Amino acid sequence: MTETSKPTYVIGHRNPDTDSICSAIGYAHFQQVRGENAIAARAGKLNSETKFVLETLGFDKPQLVTDLYPRVKDIMQTEVITAGPADTLRDLGRIMRQYNVKSVPVVDEKRIMAGVVTVGDLANLYFDELQMQDLSQAGVDFVGVVKALEGVLVYGENLERKVAGRVHIAAGSHKLIQKFVSENDIVLVGDRKNAQLTSLDCGISCLIVTGNVEVDKEVIEKAMERGIIVITCPHDTYTSARLINQSIPLSMVMRKQVISFKPTDLVTDIKRIVADTNYRVYPVVENGKLVGAIHRDKLIVQERTKIILVDHNERGQAVEGIEEAQIIEIIDHHRLGGLQTSEPIFIRHEPVGCTATIVSNMYWHRNITIPKDIAGLLLAAILSDTVLFKSPTCTEKDRRTAARLAEIAELDLQEFGMSILKAGASIKGMTTADIIANDIKEFQIGDYRMTVGQISVMDAGEVLSIKEKLQQDMEIIRQKENYDMVLLMVTDILEEGTHLVYVGQPASLLTEAFGNDGSDGVLHLPGVMSRKKQIIPPMSEAARV
Repeated sequence: MTETSKPTYVIGHRNPDTDSICSAIGYAHFQQVRGENAIAARAGKLNSETKFVLETLGFDKPQLVTDLYPRVKDIMQTEVITAGPADTLRDLGRIMRQYNVKSVPVVDEKRIMAGVVTVGDLANLYFDELQMQDLSQAGVDFVGVVKALEGVLVYGENLERKVAGRVHIAAGSHKLIQKFVSENDIVLVGDRKNAQLTSLDCGISCLIVTGNVEVDKEVIEKAMERGIIVITCPHDTYTSARLINQSIPLSMVMRKQVISFKPTDLVTDIKRIVADTNYRVYPVVENGKLVGAIHRDKLIVQERTKIILVDHNERGQAVEGIEEAQIIEIIDHHRLGGLQTSEPIFIRHEPVGCTATIVSNMYWHRNITIPKDIAGLLLAAILSDTVLFKSPTCTEKDRRTAARLAEIAELDLQEFGMSILKAGASIKGMTTADIIANDIKEFQIGDYRMTVGQISVMDAGEVLSIKEKLQQDMEIIRQKENYDMVLLMVTDILEEGTHLVYVGQPASLLTEAFGNDGSDGVLHLPGVMSRKKQIIPPMSEAARV
């Protein structure tokens, strides 16, 4: 069995904005150029602005990752040694020795799961190996007999027919053979010609001559007259008796009631089943077909999914199940939010207006050329996050970086920037739920757990006209998720200000942070454009009072 190589996911925050998506794509490309198996991912659906950017620049959506809880597909081995239902016990023994496996799934030609045979099953079969088996109930055909004995067919027809009798060793006298051997039985005999002829006279179905003995012409002619199969084999009679028992097809001995899992099953859900059943290997089946297998040891020492976080570093904003993953890097421009890692990691954290600014300069720091299309993506992220350089979070480094990227991408800053902002400024076709969820992030501010979403528009009045419906839906979210407050920044790009719509308590936190709590759950904040720099810091400071 072999394992597939696992990629490292470069992923932004939930409810991703343009910076979160574009920086993930840009940094994944940066890692790929350096030889890493990195894949850009997203933790939610794209907003209209980001869709416009990707479509304009010719990029597909990054892979959607809804959670990082380990699933069976994350720990399974995809190449599994198998056997077929018609394979014999002897075939199985060879497979187990050759590949050093102790459990073999049995599948048909379409890999439909039929059963499992383990080394323990073989051991149970061999407890009575000295007793000659009645193969009539075992579904054995004469093809399997020849194969198990490594024999040579001297004479015989229709070898595909099933064995209908018992197996005997012709070791006694003429009378003893006649007493015990019946019609359709199989007889094993060495170089005793008389015993061979006597066995044929009993109307047996097959004569097996052991020890590489040449079969006498008289014996062959008599067998042909009676339609009896004659086989020679290189082994002694005792060994041949053992081997013939191994001609039983796996379909007759396999366990058909198999504990198997689906690729999408959560690892946490299967652990108890594995602990209670204690098998070594469990098949992974999808739509009836075997697609892999998991070893119980994999549940003890799991290889966690490797993650690089971009544009966030708070657990509440990260993809579900982040605690189950291995964070190996963080590239961000926000406040530190308390994520803990089990070991030291690489962090690039700068007080700039956009993560893409950091990513771009990492390319240049390592003398890596930024392709034209990637430059366009990173530029779009900066123009979006800084609201075309109007946001107070915008720095001189953002402006210099954007100018350099615009030159590489051959794009006009103002024209491209306005097209991006216009694409994201329309609420046409958006439900109130879409508006609330647009670029929403969770924060722990003092003792209060809350979310702050932001939508940038050309006309704030268009959004405020549905304020009551927005607040109703925000209250539903607040109660469902047990938040203290749910806030929505309706940022007017042209007027350069924000109307802060909110539900929940304490409203006094807003009074302390901004001087008043507005009216009817709306607080007008002229000049406020940035959640990161103008909303979260004063509220965090107010929570300390």
